[in-house]
Amino acid sequence: MAQQGRVEDGIAESTLQLLRSGGPRAVTIEAVAAHSGIAKTTIYRRHPNRRDMLAGVLQRLASPPPLDPQADAPDRLRWLITHAIGTIQDGVGLGGLAAMLTEDDPEFTTLFRKLLIEQRAALAAVIDASKDDGSMRKGIDTATLIDAVVGAFIAEYARTGTNEDGWQERLFDMFWPTVRATP
Repeated sequence: MAQQGRVEDGIAESTLQLLRSGGPRAVTIEAVAAHSGIAKTTIYRRHPNRRDMLAGVLQRLASPPPLDPQADAPDRLRWLITHAIGTIQDGVGLGGLAAMLTEDDPEFTTLFRKLLIEQRAALAAVIDASKDDGSMRKGIDTATLIDAVVGAFIAEYARTGTNEDGWQERLFDMFWPTVRATP
């Protein structure tokens, strides 16, 4: 069982690295086998085709780790920022995002958009819980908040070529006064 997990992790990591560096067209079973050192036959036993392999890897990105149930509203917002950005930065990369925006690979675009819908639902549930418990304003448009976080990440990267240390905290400092419930 542990070996199977390591193989899946190897496939996933190689798939994501190829996706980040070369976009979705760079992700083939042959390329993943060459990059990971995992035999093509082993990959084909787990994933009958490229679409299934990409879907499996993207599904991992759609499920952020659970938030500590004791987290307060500021920590919930920080969690949202971390995981909304992580899908791009540590997930598909800007190459994958660019391919989706240009619809360079329609099959990937469809898979990635499905992932974004699933991930948005998971992130929105955290913010909606904060609205329900009164720690964040009821009138927050959760989808727009998530879009603003991701958009700010993309804009910062486009402007500077990086996201400097402390950037996420500065983003939090900008959004927190807007979303917190007023005493």
